[in-house]
Amino acid sequence: MPESLTRAVRWDTVVGALLVVLLLLSFSTVDGFGNSLNLSFLIGNTLPVALIALPMTLLVVSGEIDLSVASTAGLSGAVMGRLWNAGLPIEQIIPLCLLLGVVCGLVNGLLVTRLGLPSLAVTIGTLAAYRGIAQIVLGSDAVTDFPTQYLDFAAGRLGNSFLPQAFLPFLVLLAIAVVVLHATPFGRSLFAIGASEEAARFAGIRVKRNKLILFVATGFMASLTGIFWALHYASARYDNATGLELSVVASVLLGGIDFDGGKGTLGGAIAGVFLLGALQNVMSLLNVSAQSQIVVTGVLLVVSVLGPRVARQISVARAGRRAASAPVSQAPPTPAA
Repeated sequence: MPESLTRAVRWDTVVGALLVVLLLLSFSTVDGFGNSLNLSFLIGNTLPVALIALPMTLLVVSGEIDLSVASTAGLSGAVMGRLWNAGLPIEQIIPLCLLLGVVCGLVNGLLVTRLGLPSLAVTIGTLAAYRGIAQIVLGSDAVTDFPTQYLDFAAGRLGNSFLPQAFLPFLVLLAIAVVVLHATPFGRSLFAIGASEEAARFAGIRVKRNKLILFVATGFMASLTGIFWALHYASARYDNATGLELSVVASVLLGGIDFDGGKGTLGGAIAGVFLLGALQNVMSLLNVSAQSQIVVTGVLLVVSVLGPRVARQISVARAGRRAASAPVSQAPPTPAA
């Protein structure tokens, strides 16, 4: 097994173990955590992050990032509210909003792949632009009177269980993303692009096309998340999902996806999503302020970026010391003529 994949699997195990430990401790020590209503809230509140984390994982593996996802979600929700107020049926509004997400992702992708601009700078710019457009579209209004059946699906539970109804479609999307990343030539090409874009190009991989597909997919999923957000919380506002990009990036990196690209697994990313979601839920139950929760998320983001780098430097230093301390073999003496 390649060294990079071994590290990813080991990190997956660590993140999964931390999630299990956190859940066990929370069930036994935090009042109200094991309540079915709270568990439903935990999963429902984590689903927006998990949905965007699916394409974001593939994007980061390829060496790129999209920080405009929360603004795309907010824009989708704002357009959804505006069109609903205009009298369009929800069955027409949802496809239009998804198409809008595709356009937002396409704009990001073209700026990165065709103009050669860095994705970090591009998506910081579109983060502000898309949020500003959302405010122009809907203003300070909040649209809440969506059809009951859609609100019930987005916020309802499966029978008497704690699982949200929307969790089943997420599992389908998760299975598709796992297959694409880990069991298809396209997924393998993303690891190659993230490891060395130049080498991938020489190997015949269509780097620009693949990256453009990822940006479009990320925009689509961000728009889907914006629709779910508006229905789940029964409110379409221009500022929906503000700050969500921080949670998505922190979760993905916490799950072992290397910020430089080329390493990681989708299982680790999703484990990171639910680890961060469970931690935020516990802090809320313990009456930790929202500002403090943001600080914790920021600290985890920094640790997620620095951790793998520090670990690699330690590994390289140890290997160097072992090489330096190894006895130098001497060549046998040349026999006399």
